[in-house]
Amino acid sequence: MSARPLLSEIDGLLDEGELAMLAELQAKRKVVMHTAKQDVERLLHQLPDDSTLEDIQYHLYVLDKIKRGQRAIADGKQYTSEEARARLSQWITL
Repeated sequence: MSARPLLSEIDGLLDEGELAMLAELQAKRKVVMHTAKQDVERLLHQLPDDSTLEDIQYHLYVLDKIKRGQRAIADGKQYTSEEARARLSQWITL
């Protein structure tokens, strides 16, 4: 099994816009380095005009988590699904 998460594995956790951004990143299969300002500008253009500050904060949080994950993958700090299950089974029953 691939070390990269499948969209189907996280489908229920993200909204349509976040899934689209993730699908686009996975399709490119490379991490494009942008400044934080560019990332925020892109995010703001994708959100509806009636977005609240809470909506924006949430999407910035998700974007940050995606970027951290990309950096971890680039640094080789990733787990396969099997490795993640083994690690999690130490704390929870799957």
